Amino acid sequence: MNASAWQVAWVGLGANLGDPAATLREALAALAAHPEVRQDALSRFYRTGPIDSSGPDYVNAVVRLRTTLPPMGLLDLLQDIEQRHGRERPYRNAPRTLDLDLLLYDGQRLDSPRLTLPHPRMHQRAFVLRPLADIDPGMVLPQGRIDDLLRACADQDVVPLAD
Repeated sequence: MNASAWQVAWVGLGANLGDPAATLREALAALAAHPEVRQDALSRFYRTGPIDSSGPDYVNAVVRLRTTLPPMGLLDLLQDIEQRHGRERPYRNAPRTLDLDLLLYDGQRLDSPRLTLPHPRMHQRAFVLRPLADIDPGMVLPQGRIDDLLRACADQDVVPLAD
């Protein structure tokens, strides 16, 4: 593989069942173990309240990756890791052992039945925006500057976990 084949992707991580922080660390280790994935930057872990769902608080983070996998290949890897952690999808926004969302992939736009890029609701979710801002504070999403989008989500609880 030549260096130009590496793409940048941002992945949101979340869990609210079991030991969420440990599950996120295990998911990060599984990503790092893949030969076509390199962790570039990781946000802090945050405790967040559920949005449009019920259940315990979540632990959320965002990781910036470099990968040679195409978007669908990376999605397959993310879903495989979710399955290994017992992810079930009984209904939309159900509590979960692990949720890995491909948020952005090297500026690409994609709208397919399995994947939409950029992630269609990330600009409305402080649990995505706050960790993204940790990594890339000047980031501009299609909907606007990350700091402006965060202000619009100020009513959503996002509390850093102790290191």
